Amino acid sequence: MKKLLLSALLLTLPTAAQAHEVWIERDGNGPARIYLGEPAEILPVGGDPEFAKLKAPRVLSAPDAKQARKAGFLEVAVPAGDVHAWDDNVFAPWGPDGKKEGIVYYARAGRADTKAALPFEIAPVTPNDNRFVLLRNGKPVPKTQVTAISPDKWTKTLTSDEAGTITVPVSSAGRYLLTASLKEEGSHATPAGTVATIHRITTTSFVAP
Repeated sequence: MKKLLLSALLLTLPTAAQAHEVWIERDGNGPARIYLGEPAEILPVGGDPEFAKLKAPRVLSAPDAKQARKAGFLEVAVPAGDVHAWDDNVFAPWGPDGKKEGIVYYARAGRADTKAALPFEIAPVTPNDNRFVLLRNGKPVPKTQVTAISPDKWTKTLTSDEAGTITVPVSSAGRYLLTASLKEEGSHATPAGTVATIHRITTTSFVAP
């Protein structure tokens, strides 16, 4: 079984949301493939059981592009370059009235552009670098866990330094995925209503030659 990513956070999530992330895969300048599931696991035939809940993520570089539903992912044509998307409408808020919690997913594919386009993002320090910085509204997030998943599904937990940076141990060619989370207390608006706590989960994928 996959180790629970960020287990302290996931213990507070409903069963359907446990260990799930939204992530993007892209090969060269081909279409983007947007997934909902467990990136450290082999994708089940037909996709993750919760995949149907991923309906219409917002793709920043192609907001009006058609999203074709495939077996386990959404496919969308996007311009050349890094791809960014987010979705705050995957899982409905949970918990008692006045203490409801919600979740927002952010996802990026590529490491060519150092600029962060999402409110919560793992961005490369320099183009095509193995060093990344965890950012919340453009500001570094220090002392926070980032989980790296290698092409062979091996995982390693890293901790951002005082500048919010991590160095990913790239040992072989293939697709790597990084994921991190934040839990924020306070009133937050979601499509399904206001929640008292919001969980933000961000992923970045890149292909090492």
